[in-house]
Amino acid sequence: MAQQGMRVAVGQFSDLTDEKLRFAAQIGVKGVQLNTPNLPGETHWEEPVLRALVQKAQAHGLTLEAIENVPIHFYDKAMLGLPGRDEQIAHYQTTLRNVGRAGIPILGFHFMPNSVWRTDRMSPGRGGAGCTKFDMAEVDQAAAAGDPRRFVAKTDERREALAVRERNAEVSEAQMWKNYEYFIKAVLPVAEEAGVKMALHPDDPPVPMLGGVARNFRNPDCFKRAYALNPTSPAWGLDLCLGCCSEMPGKADNVREMIEFFGPRGRIFYVHFRDVQGEVPNFQECFIGEGNYDPAEVMMLLRKVGFNGFFLDDHVPHMDDDTDWNHRGRAHAIGYMQGLMRMQDVRAA
Repeated sequence: MAQQGMRVAVGQFSDLTDEKLRFAAQIGVKGVQLNTPNLPGETHWEEPVLRALVQKAQAHGLTLEAIENVPIHFYDKAMLGLPGRDEQIAHYQTTLRNVGRAGIPILGFHFMPNSVWRTDRMSPGRGGAGCTKFDMAEVDQAAAAGDPRRFVAKTDERREALAVRERNAEVSEAQMWKNYEYFIKAVLPVAEEAGVKMALHPDDPPVPMLGGVARNFRNPDCFKRAYALNPTSPAWGLDLCLGCCSEMPGKADNVREMIEFFGPRGRIFYVHFRDVQGEVPNFQECFIGEGNYDPAEVMMLLRKVGFNGFFLDDHVPHMDDDTDWNHRGRAHAIGYMQGLMRMQDVRAA
């Protein structure tokens, strides 16, 4: 069972290794999260494999707080409204049931058939740290040259499953909404029965269209529309990525609006605590505390609205002599969050 109350977890890795679990214990958190875990299964995940993850975390004194994302090829047809979507949705329902039986309380998901995009993965940041960057002008230039796929940032997905469409085969915003409504109507009742919360992640980057596919979860109004479809379901909520909200036009105003609307309704299941400088169509990720919003103000606001989930490190800058997973950058982000939470505890006492 997941812990209650605001807390920090460690995550955004695909393999639950002993080293990652020791890192989590050493840095002082009690929970971990997995993103698109490397598990057997071509169409869905089985309960014993999922339960083994829970048990391995427990053996290290940790809680598996959530799994974020099944592979895109598990439900790409469902996202795009293609033949075969009903079969994929049935498999997704099976995964939801197995996640619940394994004792994992949250399954994060997104509705981006072509994933996260960045135009630079090592743009110089503070002190020369490597930061990811997005510039829509570069994407447009690459699309004109017929090579936009190189900007897909996630490297753990099957390239052939990532939807990049030609102009005469674009998937419109209206069609993507129809696809989302069809999908969520089918899977949310199963999530409710299984006792699993489905946490929706914003589109990253939050632009109207990318690779010929509309991006519907790109501003607060889009999320309010999705909420209105299922306003009473305890299984529908957000993986609130503060960085994505900060990337949206309006920057910090979006962060506050999302928290103030969804927080009191209990719809923020967990938080990606990261930030950027700039906004679409051009932004760069950065260290916490040097971006568009005030992290202390945001954490206080989350406490005020009654958030009782976990914070996650998510994307972090790549520091000198760091690992591929960015242990140094993550240690900075986690320590920053732990310090903010401790100061809030002192103020509240």
